[in-house]
Amino acid sequence: MGGYIIAGIVMVVGFTMVWKSQWYIQNFGASQWAEQHMGSFMFYKLLGVTLIVVAFLGATGSLGDIILGIFGGLFGIN
Repeated sequence: MGGYIIAGIVMVVGFTMVWKSQWYIQNFGASQWAEQHMGSFMFYKLLGVTLIVVAFLGATGSLGDIILGIFGGLFGIN
């Protein structure tokens, strides 16, 4: 039950990063790396979408399977 609550909070934070990117830039500042490569607005939006997707995968239980599928071979886990 606690995992769903945490995932819901992370999804809300991700949504606000997409919705209110200007607020995040004003309060947390622009990223120099992001400014050189894509712009801070796009960086915060992509970070927000990533948070939403990872939280959704974590809430549904798919995140562990994906991580094991990618990195399991490195540790001998099939």
